[in-house]
Amino acid sequence: MEKSNIKLTTAEIAALWKTYIQNTAVRCFYKHFLQHLQDAEIKSIIEEVLVLVETVIGKIEAIFEKENFPIPKGFSDKDIDLSAPALYTDSFALSFVYRGGQVIVPSYANVLQKVTRMDIYNLLSECLYGETELHKKALTLMLSKGLNDRPPTMEYPKSVEFIQHQPSLLNTWFGEKRPLNTLEITELFAGIERNAIGLILLMGFIQVTKDKEIKDHLLKGKKLAEKKVDTYGRLLKENDHFIGFPMTMEVTNSTISPFSERLILFIISTTSQISVSALGDSLSVSMRKDLVAHYSLFIAEVMKYGGEGLKLLIERGWMEQPPQPIDRNEFYKS
Repeated sequence: MEKSNIKLTTAEIAALWKTYIQNTAVRCFYKHFLQHLQDAEIKSIIEEVLVLVETVIGKIEAIFEKENFPIPKGFSDKDIDLSAPALYTDSFALSFVYRGGQVIVPSYANVLQKVTRMDIYNLLSECLYGETELHKKALTLMLSKGLNDRPPTMEYPKSVEFIQHQPSLLNTWFGEKRPLNTLEITELFAGIERNAIGLILLMGFIQVTKDKEIKDHLLKGKKLAEKKVDTYGRLLKENDHFIGFPMTMEVTNSTISPFSERLILFIISTTSQISVSALGDSLSVSMRKDLVAHYSLFIAEVMKYGGEGLKLLIERGWMEQPPQPIDRNEFYKS
């Protein structure tokens, strides 16, 4: 069968639609950054990221046009004010690429395994490779500038050990007294990283948002992120894993928003969805009861917060509906 006769599956439509929306959103940030960047090395990476994003958007539009499929609205230059002053510093622009890669790379890998049409598979493979290379460049530059904090180190074990099947030992292993293992330490550290960048993002948004209802929602998100950072930090410190996480001021004093409130609300709602997935991953590898309780509670809180954000988007008519198949139940009504 010719490729042109193979219709897109629902999985392929979902992958293209989601990739398109997200790339049009982050494109607005990269365009804003490029208006103000002073560091030549950081500017070079942002320019490269923008080229990748524009290329992906163009290729998806071409596929949709060929399939006679409606091109999503997404986000455009109407959602950014390029004349607005810088809202974030150069170092934040760099960490935006790096932290973004930590989310985008696994996202591409996830959707790649669900598609079967080779042109879509090849496109997503190119996206995955390009994003991985940019993530590596961003990490390398962050390390050279001393902007990246590495997870805690540890003494290497002398031998391989197995957990002994004894009730007392099992209670210790699953209880709250056992020292954290490397899987648990890694997830706590990653949680602090994610929420630290989220706090900086929220600080900027809160500073420039004029809509009181949206600002209240952002302030609530800031408190939730601070709660997670404090909880994870305390758990690490209790186990003598002190991490230096300098929250340098990466937000300028500008009160003029470079982004539309629709874009701001979309980005925060998207980060809530990402947070639920990340918390689920952390929960799946944690065996101490207190960690399980914390992650379970945070999942519920983030889902509630994310739902409130989606409600605000829908109430304002800002929520673009994902493609849906025909509701055949309508045909059966008399």
